[in-house]
Amino acid sequence: MTELVQYELGDDHVATITLNRDDKLNAINAEMLAEFKRLWQQVRDDDAVHAVVVRAQGGRAFSTGLDRVQGFKYPANVWNKPDPGESLDPKHHHVWKPVICAINGMCAGGAFYLVGGSDIVIASDDATFFDPHVDFGLVAALEPISMSRRMPLGEVLRMSLMGVEERMSAQRAHQIGLVSELVAPDKLWERAQHVASVIAGKPSVATQGTVRAIWESLDTGRTQAMARGLSYTQIGNELGIAQVENMLKTGKRKAYETR
Repeated sequence: MTELVQYELGDDHVATITLNRDDKLNAINAEMLAEFKRLWQQVRDDDAVHAVVVRAQGGRAFSTGLDRVQGFKYPANVWNKPDPGESLDPKHHHVWKPVICAINGMCAGGAFYLVGGSDIVIASDDATFFDPHVDFGLVAALEPISMSRRMPLGEVLRMSLMGVEERMSAQRAHQIGLVSELVAPDKLWERAQHVASVIAGKPSVATQGTVRAIWESLDTGRTQAMARGLSYTQIGNELGIAQVENMLKTGKRKAYETR
């Protein structure tokens, strides 16, 4: 495990992933990409994990994106050049455990892979969002496409085209639904942890099926999405109810919570 990406699993079944490169504004290098890829697979396969918090050390930035200074090595074959940022996206790795993203400070560029693939986004009230791709002569494509599932089209285009000349405030991000909640910077981690622990206390079969059904509906028409959603209830409900009954028997859940 690299010190640049820290991982911890608590007794509350919440896994916490922390970007730990504050001296570089938590810019994500190749080592961190490899660690995220490994951690998403670990989170996906570990049944002890019921929810995940992604956060970042330091007050200046959640992450300014992929590290352009260190760069990335690509295969010589032009048809075999992967997108390095996909390693960051939990949904690319079929992670259906609910992911809560806690944004502090600057959030830019490649960091949107993490935001775009999260289920709940909470931000400090001093957070800012921007996309610098076009300023470097780069096409802003993959991150905006991912974020278009979370933001209105006009807002995605404005952010992508304005580049570093304009930063979206946390308040505007909240207005358009990119962020579901704003908190004081010193309360961000605590709030994200609380939200994750509440979700983690519910039957994991039910929460995972819910996340999967909703996300997969984005790739299909309504009729197909409803049919697939029905199949997920038929697969998951019996297992989820059994989990609730077991939690009641073991005293891990109060009876009123099942009403």
